[in-house]
Amino acid sequence: MAVSDMHNNVYLLTCAATGEQLMVDAADDAERCLALVREGTGRLDHLVTTHRHWDHVRALEEVARSTGARTYAGADDADALPLTPDVRLRHGDPVRVGELVLDVVHLRGHTPGSVALAWAAPDGATHLLTGDSLFPGGVGNTKRPEQSFEDLYRDVTERVFDVYDDRTWFYPGHGNDGRLADERPHLDEWRDRGW
Repeated sequence: MAVSDMHNNVYLLTCAATGEQLMVDAADDAERCLALVREGTGRLDHLVTTHRHWDHVRALEEVARSTGARTYAGADDADALPLTPDVRLRHGDPVRVGELVLDVVHLRGHTPGSVALAWAAPDGATHLLTGDSLFPGGVGNTKRPEQSFEDLYRDVTERVFDVYDDRTWFYPGHGNDGRLADERPHLDEWRDRGW
C-alpha cells in the first residue's frame, strides 16, 4: 500500500505455511500499517527498514512498539534511525520469515546502508524489494552530499542486474513495480545521464 503525500510503498510479506509476516518500510501512518497487518495474519514478526531517510521511518517506532516485531536495517544506516534495530543487516545476510528466506542486497549510494531484499519464488522468478535504490527508469536520488551515483550505479549493476535474470520483478519505495527485463536495455543510458 502507499502512504503519505510522498506515496511511500509499505510492503507486507506473509509465509503461507506459518503465518509469519514481514513488513518492509513502516513509512508513515502507523494505523494503516497496523490495519494491513490485521488484514494478513494479525501478527507482525519482522520489520525491515530499507534505508534511513525520514520518509521511510515515520511509523517505525509506533509499529515496532505495537507489534513487538524484530527490527532490521542496513548496518551503515542503523545508527541514524529513530530506534536501534535488533539486527544490523549486511550484504548476503538471510532474513527468515517462516519458511521463506530473503537475501539482503546492500546497495550503497542512495544512503550508505540502503538494503534490498531478494526472495526466490518457487516458480524460479525473483522478487526484489528495492527501497529507493532502483525504480522503473533508473536508480534512486543521488543529488545530496552523502549520496553517490557512481556507487549506486555500480551496486545496482553488479548486485542486481549481474545476479538476477530478466524474470525478476522489483518493488521500489515509491510508485510502480517493474521488471529487470524492461530496465536492462537502459543501463548505459542511466550511466551516461548520471541518474
